[in-house]
Amino acid sequence: MTTNLIDFEPWDRLLRQYVDQHGRVDYGAWKKEQPQVLNDWLSSKKQLPLESNSDYLEELTLWINLYNAFTISTILERYPLKSIRPQILGLPNWLAFLWFFQRRAYEIFGNHYSLAQIENQILRDKLHEPRIHFAIVCASIGCPLLRPGAYFPEHIIQQLDEDARRFINNPEKVRYDIQSKTLYCNKIFQWYRHDFCKIAPSIPEYIGSYLKADLPLTASTPISYLHYDWSLNQRMS
Repeated sequence: MTTNLIDFEPWDRLLRQYVDQHGRVDYGAWKKEQPQVLNDWLSSKKQLPLESNSDYLEELTLWINLYNAFTISTILERYPLKSIRPQILGLPNWLAFLWFFQRRAYEIFGNHYSLAQIENQILRDKLHEPRIHFAIVCASIGCPLLRPGAYFPEHIIQQLDEDARRFINNPEKVRYDIQSKTLYCNKIFQWYRHDFCKIAPSIPEYIGSYLKADLPLTASTPISYLHYDWSLNQRMS
């Protein structure tokens, strides 16, 4: 599978126009000014042939870009909304929430995929790159910030490294309390612990490898997981 089948420049231009340097998305302006551009671009790729010759970096680039584009296209269709986790009578509607990730609604290469399938079967199980957890977005404040530009094969390793450093050095995602000697971190590290621990002996040691500050993080460092904010990650015009 090769990304020369897909020109990501249109996706890149949209991101540069509607995503700021803090990863916040101006859905209001996007939907008002170019409501169909993203869907039209994705629709034009539905029946592309799936090639057998696979380049790892191109495949990684392809599926990260598609995951994010599919997610944002769904949010644009439903916007305005306050959270990606629907509620009924003030209570979380977990069935609708799971359906957001599990429904096979996205057609590419003549097949239908769900966001969960792209994440788990392709990006995690096949490509084995834990830094995708700092790159693919669910459009909530708690998830990684959307990069204001597309991923490209010739830059993706550097881009993923930048994503990991930005996420881990963001005190809203990761912080260390010196007094209690406790590491507070985003629940992504809890949900995908197995992925990170393929690279490092423990979550604190994985985090420590990306932190700018030199902190005494070891496998025995206590961890407390932060509240995950499912509110929509948006910027108002």
